[in-house]
Amino acid sequence: MLHNCVKELRARYSFSQTELANRVGVTRQTIGFIEKGDFSPSITLSLKIAQELNVSVDELFWLEGEGYNEE
Repeated sequence: MLHNCVKELRARYSFSQTELANRVGVTRQTIGFIEKGDFSPSITLSLKIAQELNVSVDELFWLEGEGYNEE
């Protein structure tokens, strides 16, 4: 399963879902679905989100058991 920290990083920059969506060219609902793990973004969208949040794609998205907050 693909996990992410989009919501946490978005909050760091005080971006609303709508603002981040506008910056990367998608709807607010798409950002919400990504944050909940209900939608896996394309590589292109992943790169755009990572760029806006000033992180690498592998810092933003990871597979279960491989990343963020895993002990």
